[in-house]
Amino acid sequence: MNEFDLRGMQAGDVARAVRSGELRATAIAEAQWAAIERDEPAHGAYIVQFRDESLRAAERLDTRVAAGESLGPLAGVPMALKDIYDMNGVATTAGMGIHRDSIAERDATVVTRLKQADAVILGKVTLTEGVYAEHREAYPAPINPWRADHWAGASSTGTGVAMAAGLAVAALGSETGGSIKLPAAVNGVTAVKPTWSRVSRYGVFELAATLDHAGPFARSVSDAATLLGVIAGSDPLDPTASQVAVPDYSAAVTRGVGHLRIGIDSRWTGDSVDAETLAALEAAVGVLAAAGATIEDIRVPDVSDMIWDWFGVCAAQTALAHAETFPARRNEYGPALTQLLDMGNELSATDYQKLLLRREIFRGEMNALFTGIDLLAIPVLAFPAPSLERMAAVDDELIAGLHRFTCPFNMSGQPGIVLPCGFNSAGMPIVFQLVGRHFDEPSLFAAGGAYQAATDWHTRRPAEK
Repeated sequence: MNEFDLRGMQAGDVARAVRSGELRATAIAEAQWAAIERDEPAHGAYIVQFRDESLRAAERLDTRVAAGESLGPLAGVPMALKDIYDMNGVATTAGMGIHRDSIAERDATVVTRLKQADAVILGKVTLTEGVYAEHREAYPAPINPWRADHWAGASSTGTGVAMAAGLAVAALGSETGGSIKLPAAVNGVTAVKPTWSRVSRYGVFELAATLDHAGPFARSVSDAATLLGVIAGSDPLDPTASQVAVPDYSAAVTRGVGHLRIGIDSRWTGDSVDAETLAALEAAVGVLAAAGATIEDIRVPDVSDMIWDWFGVCAAQTALAHAETFPARRNEYGPALTQLLDMGNELSATDYQKLLLRREIFRGEMNALFTGIDLLAIPVLAFPAPSLERMAAVDDELIAGLHRFTCPFNMSGQPGIVLPCGFNSAGMPIVFQLVGRHFDEPSLFAAGGAYQAATDWHTRRPAEK
């Protein structure tokens, strides 16, 4: 067993090998740590590493296999967690210096479920300050493995980088405005933003409660389905977690797409979208059509309000989440998060209600759209992955392009899956996304599984373009 072999293994491969005794969990963990020790310094994905603890966890799994015990669906899978998930006895920093000593007293529900599934947790990966927009000095931005001079995403930056660079086999991120989809896009990995409330938020650092989604990054749709199946479901510790039963996501991966209607709004996706991105999207939809999906021409409701209304909704909810430390410790906050909090604290109740009403109207319009289709195929980014130079000169045009295909579906709470589908002329990955109706993750996994069965973009690594 060596690192090269591990880089080519999916989480499902690892778990099957460990459960059968073909490979020892400790050998997998040691191979993963060899990769981290060699490659992590060049990427800076991790905030804290649990080397000794993870090796002991792997040893316990090997002992159980030797004793004839059955193991869980993530047996021996080396995983990284965005540093918003509480782990008992470990600080949850949320990328903020003021929380470097905020020691959790119990595990987040999703962490408990990962442990019960026998995942091996490697450590916590870095993120933007407060799960928002910018990296601060205490936790600098990780380096994109494809091109060091290009953006690595936000806020699940470390999650996307760790996956692309082979520093974990699976990982958890989160999304409030685009923080699963954007890092997955610019790092070229598979990821899922579930329906809001599908995954418990207990023990998860809050940005904006009704916009926050926890979700998996993975090496394949099959792995993502397994991961979501482990972490999804109701939770007495989080009354907002949905009571809707969790279906067998893994079974959906091989279901095929003959029953699915996929909507395309060529006017929306064709408007100011980069030519290479648009060509990759069209090719991806062609693959799904060839697999049996029906492609429908549709018109998506106007998303313009949702792109900008998102800031007000997020700001008001973030102000509540930070009430104990802001403005009391204002001087310890960075400019982007400070600006958001000021907006939230200054927003009037009537103006906030206007935002909520427009949000509900948009949700209704999207629900109506999905009576005629099962999935919506769209880009994640309207343009190539931005350079660091471009991100340093952020303006309204850039913000709108980043949020255009992400924020509306956080406002509506609908699930989506990100799928690698090519590379542009600058050597950066291109992805597309499928969006589904609420709680219809199985259709996302069916379409994603069919797409990845016919293509190999998801298997490409930064050194193997």
